[in-house]
Amino acid sequence: MSTAPEQLRVEANGLSVAALAWGDPDAPLALLVHGYPDTAWTWRHLGPALAAAGWRAVAPFSRGYAPTDLAPDDAYRVADLADDVLALHAALGGDERAVLVGHDWGAFTTWAVADVAPETFARYVCLAVPPPVTVLGPFTRLRTLGLVARQLRMSWYMAYQQLPGTERTLDRLLPRLWRDWSPGYDSQRDVTLVLESLADPDRARAALQYYRQNLRGGLPALVRIRPCAPALYLHGADDGCMTVRTIESFGDTLPAGSRVEVVDGAGHFLQLEAPDRVNAIVLDWLGRGS
Repeated sequence: MSTAPEQLRVEANGLSVAALAWGDPDAPLALLVHGYPDTAWTWRHLGPALAAAGWRAVAPFSRGYAPTDLAPDDAYRVADLADDVLALHAALGGDERAVLVGHDWGAFTTWAVADVAPETFARYVCLAVPPPVTVLGPFTRLRTLGLVARQLRMSWYMAYQQLPGTERTLDRLLPRLWRDWSPGYDSQRDVTLVLESLADPDRARAALQYYRQNLRGGLPALVRIRPCAPALYLHGADDGCMTVRTIESFGDTLPAGSRVEVVDGAGHFLQLEAPDRVNAIVLDWLGRGS
């Protein structure tokens, strides 16, 4: 089977959404949602593997990322992203067999869908970002202050990106983030792809609106996200963006039947760094599409 994707355009939630796709269009839908700073090409390994297992894998470019439309400047909160996923599920003919996979901001989105509309997808997979309530949990306990201090150091970029004009520095910022978050991974191709996607100043600003809107006025809604459907959660042991120790505070935040796996030797972009292992774990969780 060729691994080269089809390139689609889908009308969903008032946007013209560009997407990559693999597999039989009549097969059950597997929707793959990317994060920051990344593009739909992050699924270039998992997409073909899902297609070979009988799924129709579709990876949209998220709102603001070319060639998908820009959204209104105030419409980049997680609720907007979840609405996009639900609209794509309908526009692509998804049914009760459909599955949802998300990485980074795509994981935030996946957790949100599993909260507000858990019955929409049969299975959920999240990579690299646990439920928001889990991330905030250590801040409420004295015994985890060391973990909090480490995570705050790793999250410096969030504060930096709140500053006006920082979107003009993405050509320097993004290579550093990829180096820090996935040590040892050759990210040149991926950095080039995301910089091409965000080359227009309005698109660069849109990518940072995810942080600016959700970490300012949208934070209360973000922290209330609590998934209501079992999920597979994967985290790279060497993740330089979100410390793997956040998994220690999961507690009862994941529904019964969920599964957590740490992928050794991989960082934040584990689906690219360890594709064979990640694909095998995901396919074991999802099973065959048809």
